[in-house]
Amino acid sequence: MSDPLDSLEDTIAQLRRAIRDAAAEGDSERVGELRARLRRTERAWSALVDTGDPAADPVATEQTDVPPGPPLSRGAMLPAREHAHRALMLLRTPAAPKLIVGVHEAFFPGDLSTAKLSSLRRDEERSYRAAPGARPYYLCPALTHDLLSPARALVTISTWPLEQRIIGPLSPRTSFLTGAIHVAEAIRTITDSPGAAPSPTALRLLWRFAVNIPGATSTKPATGSTPVPNQVIDAAHAELDVHAEADHATRTASARRARKQLTEEQQLFGAPLRDVTRRQTEA
Repeated sequence: MSDPLDSLEDTIAQLRRAIRDAAAEGDSERVGELRARLRRTERAWSALVDTGDPAADPVATEQTDVPPGPPLSRGAMLPAREHAHRALMLLRTPAAPKLIVGVHEAFFPGDLSTAKLSSLRRDEERSYRAAPGARPYYLCPALTHDLLSPARALVTISTWPLEQRIIGPLSPRTSFLTGAIHVAEAIRTITDSPGAAPSPTALRLLWRFAVNIPGATSTKPATGSTPVPNQVIDAAHAELDVHAEADHATRTASARRARKQLTEEQQLFGAPLRDVTRRQTEA
């Protein structure tokens, strides 16, 4: 599994290359947008570094032989928004609050609930309006591909490109498969680490993914009921290859339209219904 810092560093490198290409093409509007995204991503990278939290990697195993009442790790004391951020960085796809909480419980310390996530999503938009860009990242709703309005109960991260934050007709399935791949990769990384084992919660999460992917579980009774991460990854990739191109095309077209029609705030939090109606009337 890629560390969240590694993922952000890859995004930073991609954005810098995209800025260079856009500048070479003389597309100043695109350069400005990419630079704003680069600044947000760099702030997110700095925020993760500043936590100094070794628990940014998944928690390997539940200890049973430690003395009672150990002090909480710094990761356990992080704000709820950072717990959600770490879970989303592992999934790398829009996710419902229930899945975000499930990933957090499977891999990270600390408390996170769907109730906290619901209030967080409202707080994030208020915070942005009060001081746009003051935070290194914001938890944002996914955007619907047709209306560019907030998608119900799907959370993303503001530093992700628009294409990654938009939901098309095929996106629920591609997001599910993408999440399954990254959860399986996380468990495989833990399993491959000497003296480490995935938690029962992580294995249950992998099972919930596997039983909904053709070919992800073994039909041989001797193999037991625990899914094999590599088998889940291969099965998810096989189905994802069928849908990915069409899904990406829908997201890309919608993202292009969003950049032309929406303000920077609306690109993060979605267009209000009244703006959607106005655009449809003008069209």
